[in-house]
Amino acid sequence: MSTPPPALSKFERTWTKAICLMGFMLCIPQFATAQETPPPKVTIAAAYEKELVREATFIGRGEASAKTDLYARVTGIITEIVVQDGASVKAGDVIFRIDPETYSAEVAAKQAAVQRAEANVKLEEVELVRKTELLRRETIAESELDIAQANAAVAEADLAAAKASLQEAELNLDRTEIVAPFDGRIGRAEVSLGALVSPSTGPLATLVQETPMYVTFSLSEPQLLSVLDRLEKGIDELIESGASPNVFVRLPNGEMLEEPGTIVFLDNRINPSTGTIALRAEFQNKRRMILDGGFLSIVIEELEPTLSVLIPQNAVQRDQRGDFVLVVTDQQLVEQRYVMLGPQEQTAVVVSDGLRSGESVIVDGLQRVRPGVEVNAVLTGTAQGN
Repeated sequence: MSTPPPALSKFERTWTKAICLMGFMLCIPQFATAQETPPPKVTIAAAYEKELVREATFIGRGEASAKTDLYARVTGIITEIVVQDGASVKAGDVIFRIDPETYSAEVAAKQAAVQRAEANVKLEEVELVRKTELLRRETIAESELDIAQANAAVAEADLAAAKASLQEAELNLDRTEIVAPFDGRIGRAEVSLGALVSPSTGPLATLVQETPMYVTFSLSEPQLLSVLDRLEKGIDELIESGASPNVFVRLPNGEMLEEPGTIVFLDNRINPSTGTIALRAEFQNKRRMILDGGFLSIVIEELEPTLSVLIPQNAVQRDQRGDFVLVVTDQQLVEQRYVMLGPQEQTAVVVSDGLRSGESVIVDGLQRVRPGVEVNAVLTGTAQGN
C-alpha cells in the first residue's frame, strides 16, 4: 500500500499559486500587450506659405545732415544770449550779441575817410583838367600834366582803399551778431553773459540740423553682395532715386519708426581695418526721434514680398547637427527632418530649406515620441495664428 504524499502547508500552497500565475502571464503573446498600448497622442501643425517682405538688420548711428560750431569772429563782450539752450532756430536768427560800440565807431571813422578820399579825388580831377588846358595853351611844361595825372590816380587808389577799409569795418560790425547759418537746434551755450570772447575762445555753442537726418551704418562685403543679389540691383541703382530699397529705423526702445528712408551714399572702398563699407540712409526725421550720435538699428527691406514657408517656433529642436523638426507622415509615423531656418515672424519662423508647405510638424508631445514610432496626431487650430 503506497504512502500518500504529505499535505502542503499554507505557505507552500500560496507560493505554488504565485508560480503558476507568473507562468501563465509569461505565456501570453507579447504582441497582445503591445496592441493594448495606444500610440502616443501629439499635437501637430501644418507648415504654411505666406508672402513676407524679407529684411536685414544692421547697427547704425545717427548723423546730422548739417552740424557746425558757432565761433566769435571779432573780440568783445557778450552783451546778450538771445536763445535758450536747446531751442530750435531758423537760418538768420541771432544767437549771441557782442558789444558793437567799438565797431560802430570804427565804421563811422571809415565812412569819414571815404568822404575825404572822394573829396580829394574831385580836387585832383579839377587840377588835371586845369593842367590839361594850360598845356594846350603852352603855358606849362608837359611834366606838370604828368604829375597831375599821377596825383589823380593816387587819389582814386586812396578812395578804393578807404572803401575797402569801410567794408571791413562794416563786416566786423555785422559779426557782433552771431547768427544761425541754417535751421536747427542749438546746444548748450559754452559762454555766459558778460564774457570776453574772441576768435581764439573756441566754440560758443553747437548748432545741429535735425531734419533731414542721416543714419550711417556698415556692411561687410559678403553682406553687401547678399543685399544687392536679393534686391537684384547694382551699386549705382542702390542709391538712385526711386530704386533704393525700403529702409527703416528701429529705436533703442524697440519702436519702429513708420517713416521710411532712402540710401543716399555708398562709399567707394572697403575699409581695410574693418573689412566693411559705409552706407548712409536719409530720413526726414519729422518726429525728431533720430538724434545726432545715437545708436539704433537700420532695417533694410526687399522691394517685393517673397513666398515663404513658416512653422511655429515651438516645433523646432536643436542638436549637434543643427536645427530639426519631427514630421508626421501620412502613415502617422514620426520622421526627424533637419531644416535651415530664416528670420522669425512673430510666433513663427521661416524655413528656407528642408520642409514643404502642407507637411505636418509636432508642436506638442515632443518628449513622448522618437523617430520611427507611430503616433496619434491631432491638428492644432493655430498653425497660422500669427
